[in-house]
Amino acid sequence: MNEQDFHASVLNNPFNKELLPRLAKIGLGQCHLTAGCLFQTIWNQMSGRSPEWGIKDYDVFYFDDTDLSWEAEDRVIQHVAEALADLPISVEVRNQARVHLWYGQRFGGDYPQLRSTRSGIDLYLISGTCVGIDVQTSEVYAADGLNDLTSGLLRMNPRNPKPDLFIQKAMSYQERWPWLEIVA
Repeated sequence: MNEQDFHASVLNNPFNKELLPRLAKIGLGQCHLTAGCLFQTIWNQMSGRSPEWGIKDYDVFYFDDTDLSWEAEDRVIQHVAEALADLPISVEVRNQARVHLWYGQRFGGDYPQLRSTRSGIDLYLISGTCVGIDVQTSEVYAADGLNDLTSGLLRMNPRNPKPDLFIQKAMSYQERWPWLEIVA
């Protein structure tokens, strides 16, 4: 699957199709639709399921290092929630410029101070899931390409090697899509 086919397949999920132009209008810096709403849409279609089946939330990453306060991020979260209130989905918005401030307390361990939205996408636990779509340009970002994603291979991301968390995440995906293969 090339990036053009990936983009077209992701738009088979009606919520992704609706989110991309709406998020573009909001105008957040370096805004990407990312994570499970993209790769799970692909896996669902490969499994013969509805594209939006089982997607828990729709992740939106942006980058704004001008104000790293929780209050600034919360204003953005509330603004996005209001703009998308008519959609029957959960949307999780996170400013990648401030993840390092709360990550350790929430998940344990260190987290680097990021310099872009894409550097946050680069740190997903499973390399093939490091994907996003820039809402302004519609450019597909796939840090490790799309082969593992479309081949159903779950490999630990060497940029974020956390074996225990990796295996938990990989097994949770494999429970929902049994054909996925965990690669040690």
